[in-house]
Amino acid sequence: MRAVNTFVLILLALPAALLAGCANTPKVDERFIAALNAPYRLDAGDVVRINVFDQSNLTASYAVDDSGVISMPLVGAVAARGQTTQELERIVTAQLANGFLRDPSVSIQVETFRPFFILGEVGAPGQYPYVADLTARSAVAVGGGFSSRAVKTMVRLSRKYNGTIVEANVPIDHPIRPGDTVTVLERWF
Repeated sequence: MRAVNTFVLILLALPAALLAGCANTPKVDERFIAALNAPYRLDAGDVVRINVFDQSNLTASYAVDDSGVISMPLVGAVAARGQTTQELERIVTAQLANGFLRDPSVSIQVETFRPFFILGEVGAPGQYPYVADLTARSAVAVGGGFSSRAVKTMVRLSRKYNGTIVEANVPIDHPIRPGDTVTVLERWF
């Protein structure tokens, strides 16, 4: 009986924030909701396919390098980090129209997305290539499955938004984006 009472007292003494990881219904803060609704923005590790109509020497795949730029013939370095593909289209079009081509027609698609990361209570934590329609559940499968101590109903998701990292506990079937870090939490009991 004494051991049970001690256990209850310890449990009551734990801060609510620590117990939040044990709840079945995760709470998502407002900054993370804004990050969820934000359009996909390019960053280092992404590879874009730039098509310049009627210009085969400019149409190619370009990697966003560690400094966040792509290097194109004629225009040189183009800042891609933080841009959507539509914004990058406008930038490239404007630079090509600035003395190189008359009325250029440019389209850009992401050819290869940057990797995602999975940490915590999984069999093989690490960096993995992003695939379309990835969820936290499928990310766990890619990372070797849950360990015996894993929380299996939610994960901690970290995402870069407006230059800062925002985090939230999300349901296991939540969509994952390129560059996200998925942390599988450890069960307390």
